[in-house]
Amino acid sequence: MKTGRFAVFAVVLAALLTPQPVSADPSPAQLRKLTKEAAALNNRYRGSIQSLEEIKVQAKKAVDTSGNLQRRLADAQGRLAAIAQTTYMLGPIDGTQLFATQTDPYKTLGHAANMNFMAEVRAGQVAHVEKLIADSRKAKLAANDKIKKMQKEIKTLQSRRRELDRLLAKYGFQQPGGADGLTPRMISVRADVMQNFPMPYGVGCLRPGDPGEHGKGRACDFMISRGMASGGEADRGDALADYLIKNGSRLGVMYIIWKQRYYDIRSGGGWDPMSNRGGVTANHYDHVHVSVF
Repeated sequence: MKTGRFAVFAVVLAALLTPQPVSADPSPAQLRKLTKEAAALNNRYRGSIQSLEEIKVQAKKAVDTSGNLQRRLADAQGRLAAIAQTTYMLGPIDGTQLFATQTDPYKTLGHAANMNFMAEVRAGQVAHVEKLIADSRKAKLAANDKIKKMQKEIKTLQSRRRELDRLLAKYGFQQPGGADGLTPRMISVRADVMQNFPMPYGVGCLRPGDPGEHGKGRACDFMISRGMASGGEADRGDALADYLIKNGSRLGVMYIIWKQRYYDIRSGGGWDPMSNRGGVTANHYDHVHVSVF
């Protein structure tokens, strides 16, 4: 009986340790290439294009998850192979050995206990490897899907080059200056917002060393609350975001981020969701971010 179970385990093990025909591994090198292309588009269109930034974050996370699962799968398969080797060396056991006169019964019982323990361990490892294989397949598909979406978004933005060039020409190019280190347009937008929406928790604009618009003097964070905005504070944030969208053409607004969503005029406008960045402030639940051309 045990010999039969050992044979079944050997068949299952062979299947689990054999590489499965799945989609190609997502390529970190390809992601790096696309990231460079995205950076070139960001430079051309004067700031981080939020649709590209979002897909880039998602793609990197998906590729990292896929790689991590692949490493865990390889490690688990190695442990399973070691268990199989130990099981093979111990060998199967049958009931007649317990009654054979030439066999030490204590050694035989110890052998049986080891076999039972190994059976329990390998059963758990088999289930673990089966789950890792399923998760790994899903992660590969998800990562490849994100990479394809990034390729598509880059092509879409490249195809809209003339339209975006006209948009940039409309607003011209401004350098930061003055004591605040902001562009004249950002100073104007900040004054306009403060006139219509008092900010009891302050405004943060220039951030020296920041690689994005804050470091270029083209962005401000209008603090809506001291934590997760709710009630009247959330309403004020909604009203401010709506005001900036409706008056964006006049003010020269490039994009807005509020409540884990972004509205980027360069990628067609409209609210789009953002991935979780890890906290209230990082997800923009306590402030409205505004970047200008």
